[in-house]
Amino acid sequence: MSVKPKKHLGQHFLNDEHIAKKIADTARDEKGHIILEVGPGMGVLTKYLEQKSSELHVVEIDRESVHYLNANFPDLTERIHEIDFLRLDLATTFPNQQLSIIGNFPYNISSQIVFHALENKDQVVELSGMFQKEVAKRISEKPGSKAYGILSVLTQAYYDVSYLFSVPPEVFNPPPKVDSGVIKMTRKRDYRIPVDEVLFKKVVKTAFNQRRKTLRNSLKSFNLSDKLSSNVIFANRPEQLSVAEFIDLTQKIATDGI
Repeated sequence: MSVKPKKHLGQHFLNDEHIAKKIADTARDEKGHIILEVGPGMGVLTKYLEQKSSELHVVEIDRESVHYLNANFPDLTERIHEIDFLRLDLATTFPNQQLSIIGNFPYNISSQIVFHALENKDQVVELSGMFQKEVAKRISEKPGSKAYGILSVLTQAYYDVSYLFSVPPEVFNPPPKVDSGVIKMTRKRDYRIPVDEVLFKKVVKTAFNQRRKTLRNSLKSFNLSDKLSSNVIFANRPEQLSVAEFIDLTQKIATDGI
């Protein structure tokens, strides 16, 4: 029995055992942590993850893949969650549990998977796995690059991110039209930021939505005072600011006029 990759689910099944083991090895095996694999497909990562942890759970929306997993991973049957990961309520499903999320992520929802993890950062200790290389670079990129943007800043505010290695198309079935990249996000020891998170996200998104403009122009909708907008930081473009500087910028906007 095998599973046919489905285009509408963004499935590209990895068929290189060496790479699969390398990805599985990025998951931390720590007592009390649940490893949660997203989109296991035919279990190329799953078999290595089972060796690492008895606390392995998997999330799979593809009914055919669920049947395959039930048949080939009988010890996992009670820990297969047949649901869209983006709809999975982590707090309800894994109450008071810390999670390590891993996967060969479907490229069509990979950015949304990261945002879902960010929304649940109190539980998600780490996230690692395969992304489209362009997305992997956006998540891990540093200031000054064209790839540095909203996803970079919002992720790196709470997680340390490492780009681990690139993966060519030919090790997948079917081969994607792009290269892939494996990254690891590790939650910072002190991951609370000293500003309102909703405002922080709004500032970052507004700034990068007009990334060719200086912050003085792209952030006009915040009705900044003349005194604040004359600050030297507003002469920069968003890709020039570090995460710490975006936090500082948000603090300045929050207290403008007080």
